[in-house]
Amino acid sequence: MELHSQILNNLPVFEVSETMDKVIGFFDQTTCSHVAITDNNVFLGVLPENDLACFEADKSINDFRHNFEHFFATNETSWLDVLEIFARNEANIMPVLDADKRFLGYYDLTDIVGVFIATPFFTEPGGILVIEKGAKDYSMSEIGQIVESNNAKVLGAFITESQNDVVQVTLKISSTSLNEVSQTFRRYNYNILFGNSDDQFLEDLKQRSAYLDKYLNV
Repeated sequence: MELHSQILNNLPVFEVSETMDKVIGFFDQTTCSHVAITDNNVFLGVLPENDLACFEADKSINDFRHNFEHFFATNETSWLDVLEIFARNEANIMPVLDADKRFLGYYDLTDIVGVFIATPFFTEPGGILVIEKGAKDYSMSEIGQIVESNNAKVLGAFITESQNDVVQVTLKISSTSLNEVSQTFRRYNYNILFGNSDDQFLEDLKQRSAYLDKYLNV
């Protein structure tokens, strides 16, 4: 999935030789979590808004190199990896670099989440099934075979939890009738944590979708 069209060029990037008053002004006027710092357009790192209280307006950005954080995406990074980088760094904005670490622009978290919810996992009709099994005992190929043996297709699969040697997988399946699929998973010693075979799930999903839309429009 291409993300090139999501790169933003309407947010500033600051040269390391500039003064901190510009960075402070940027954070005062936006809700961005970070801002990129470069040296002749070569990426050095990002300054976090969380450190705003310790910034001194009359000093050079270079004086605050010890505050730099160093996460970024390249123009080849997959959208799932981009989401992971956002989550790992608790950021809502991320620098995008080329192969030479030259600054290209930013990814905005809201835009990338929008790409995510436009995938078939969310848009195609089907059912949600949450299963779990020992980390050494499950396999994605087996999961796919179980689903397809019941005349259905896997539209998406995510490992949504992994702890104590147990893996939890959330599946989107091209069928809203999940009884037979669930029974087959049980025969293969998978534990069924959730299945959306009732109307209440659909109502909950609508409510969650409405909440997500509201969040994205804030």
